[in-house]
Amino acid sequence: MTENSRQSFFQLTPDQVLDAIESIGLRPEAALLALNSYENRVYQFRDYDENKFVVKFYRPQRWTDEQILEEHDFSLQLADSEVPVIPPLKFDGQSLFTFNGFRFSIFECRGGRAPELEDPKVLTWIGRFIDRIHGIGESQSFKHRPELTIHSFAEQSVSFLLTNKFIPSHILPAYQAISEQLIDISQQEFAALGRYDLIRLHGDCHPSNVLWTDDGPHFVDFDDARMGPAVQDLWMLINDASNRELWNKLLEGYEDFMEFDDRQFKIVEPLRTIRMIHYSAWLARRWEDPSFKHNFPWFNTTRYWEEHILSLKEQLAVIQNKY
Repeated sequence: MTENSRQSFFQLTPDQVLDAIESIGLRPEAALLALNSYENRVYQFRDYDENKFVVKFYRPQRWTDEQILEEHDFSLQLADSEVPVIPPLKFDGQSLFTFNGFRFSIFECRGGRAPELEDPKVLTWIGRFIDRIHGIGESQSFKHRPELTIHSFAEQSVSFLLTNKFIPSHILPAYQAISEQLIDISQQEFAALGRYDLIRLHGDCHPSNVLWTDDGPHFVDFDDARMGPAVQDLWMLINDASNRELWNKLLEGYEDFMEFDDRQFKIVEPLRTIRMIHYSAWLARRWEDPSFKHNFPWFNTTRYWEEHILSLKEQLAVIQNKY
């Protein structure tokens, strides 16, 4: 897409959204509800039969069509195996559509609440379904989607921030020093782990992407699906990485069907580290999007970068003390 196309994505109008939905044969009511999504544009709507749907417009130049379709195929494969996920709906055999240059998909709208992750039974239930996601995930590999690596999440992120001069000059040496230390120690921990299985992952399995109902959990938003270690889909569900009781309950469910490689505990903190670095670079990469400046007004201030450096130093202490 051109620069003008990217700008128009920021200004996607309700009329364009409704026209796109109608272009595939649905009859939406005029009311649209914008959902809490920053990377893409996501709206809830009803048709005239009172069926509720979600339409998702993909951010230009993030994923290729092939990468989006791999995500769709994965979630459809999971749904076919009765794993509680919300796959895209197909119309005339297609799940990815284009309207006026915007790519979009339609999903069934299902509600839910945040899971009570301090409840051992809830964790065990969630672990059981993550296990099933991974069991299917390991049956084949992504061909187009990337692998979760220190290089892609941390090294490239640091390079972007430095090249585009986001870090204030007076704290730039401190940021460079701590980011280099964290990348080095993370690389050492991954090397110490040795060889591990790469499987298809949800990729961003934090609590907001697990919706809970009386019937149990269902998993949403496979937009960050990629190849990586199994523990990536587990560690964000445990606030306190040292809480063995909660880990044991999560893994009690997980190991109903497949064995967890306990060696991967070694890379939980490195994974947390590269996510912290990646998050700041993600905000920086999207900073020209007006919606980001509106929703993250605290980003790119001196105070933000000072606090970010402090958080990175605290994370280094955690890794050094743990190992």
